[in-house]
Amino acid sequence: MLAGSTGGNMEEKTNVEMQENAFEPYIEFLRKQLEDQDPVFVIGVVVALAVVVITCVFLKYFLTSKTVRSAVLLVGLCDSGKTLLFSRLLSGKFKRTQTSITDSSAPYKVKNDRSNTWTLIDLPGHDSLRHQYLEKFKSAARGIVFVVDSAIFQKEVRDVAEFLYVLLTDAVIARNAPALIVACNKQDVTMAKSAKLIQQQLEKELNTLRVTRSAALSSQDGSVGGSVYLGKKGRDFEFSQLQMKVEFLECSARGTGGDDGDADIGNLERSLAKL
Repeated sequence: MLAGSTGGNMEEKTNVEMQENAFEPYIEFLRKQLEDQDPVFVIGVVVALAVVVITCVFLKYFLTSKTVRSAVLLVGLCDSGKTLLFSRLLSGKFKRTQTSITDSSAPYKVKNDRSNTWTLIDLPGHDSLRHQYLEKFKSAARGIVFVVDSAIFQKEVRDVAEFLYVLLTDAVIARNAPALIVACNKQDVTMAKSAKLIQQQLEKELNTLRVTRSAALSSQDGSVGGSVYLGKKGRDFEFSQLQMKVEFLECSARGTGGDDGDADIGNLERSLAKL
């Protein structure tokens, strides 16, 4: 057994030596070629190879890395209930609010198994402020909660659609495609419109806006002003045509129990848990 083992080892050693000897002529040829070359040329080749390697590594890192977006934006018109919703999501408590003139932000712990934490940001709803604050935070948006006053939606449908149109045709938002949750708030009010009706009316209004806005911009300079086209060309607009996930849900930041009662925001919390 020992002799057989020794013979096997000798055979393996001989094979390795033969393989090494087979490469020696090529190695010697390469060494002579390098010696015959100008040292400056050799250094240039080495530097060029190093640049190629570094560039490949950089491109791989750049293409595979993604910006982490961890903000959830609360947007909507004035008096839609954004700030009370902001308070309810964070503490569960009722809080008397007034029209916001600046943004408010706080960590929001998601109610799911992963216990993720997002930055909840309440943006002002006033017409003179809403666009500049959207511009400020849109790049960080993981999700956008668009709050609608269901009780007076019929009166505000045009204004709601115009703000939503600006949001949906924004190039940055369209590229990042954050989840969009349309929160039909104030469902505790008797005359509140349902989420389904609000979605249908907004689709019709956005379809009209798409025609008028595109025509106006094209007549000015032959383009659509850097914004993306809403929906699919040649078809009436529907939210299902968007690249981002869109959900309509009903909620009530005030709740049916008055100031001391609980809010009806379970649907919203469950949607935020899925971001």
